[in-house]
Amino acid sequence: MSAYGGSGAGESGQESVHEAVGAYALGVLDEPQAAAFEAHLAQCAYCVRELDELAGMEPMLAALAADGVPGQVPSPASPRPESDRLLDGLLAATARERTGRRRRARLLLAAAAALIVTVPLAVLGASGDDPGTRTPEAHPTSPAQDAFFHHVEDKAAATDRTTGVTATVGTEAKPWGTHAVLELKNVKGPLKCRLVAVGRDGAEETVTTWSVPKWGYGIDDSPHTRARAPLYVHGGAAMAASEIDRFEVRTLDGRRLVEVGA
Repeated sequence: MSAYGGSGAGESGQESVHEAVGAYALGVLDEPQAAAFEAHLAQCAYCVRELDELAGMEPMLAALAADGVPGQVPSPASPRPESDRLLDGLLAATARERTGRRRRARLLLAAAAALIVTVPLAVLGASGDDPGTRTPEAHPTSPAQDAFFHHVEDKAAATDRTTGVTATVGTEAKPWGTHAVLELKNVKGPLKCRLVAVGRDGAEETVTTWSVPKWGYGIDDSPHTRARAPLYVHGGAAMAASEIDRFEVRTLDGRRLVEVGA
């Protein structure tokens, strides 16, 4: 059951909850009712706006409670209506409790306003509806893997009969030289390797270097799940693609693992 005399469900229940804004602003709710309304306030933008408007009237209400309505003198001969006495009681309660209630109302107003403002922005950022506020998504693959499957067009592959290592090299012409991407399979470690571009004139350039962990890369029958995935690395050579004769995967101590023609 609601603290305001209803179940809280349906249109009439919602209206009774919203109507408690005035009583809460005047500070006449008892502690259980105030606590129940504060829980509702944290989720209701309508009540936040209403409470904000009523909060600006507190000085006037306090003045009415202390001094009465300026320019209005009640006649001693005329009994005051019941509604006037009720209003005096509400205003007196406001004067007594306005300091504590106002501070709590302002804190809740700030918290509720922050909730109302930030949650839609967070949802908007996650949904990507507004390109100006779209948050960047995590890259689903490594940059090298993305380049291998979506950017480089010219690819060549080879498997060394002695080492069993398989390499596929994709190249992409650039104004500064050649972008090269390597897919490496069936290599076990621990090793430290490099990809070397060998020019038609015999010149050599190291494109990139990497380490192979002991479990290796691209080993289909490995018990280690991570070892079954190929290695993808990329780098650049100053030579133009037309100047490259082949690529070689070598260990840093000079042992050749596989050679791929350009």
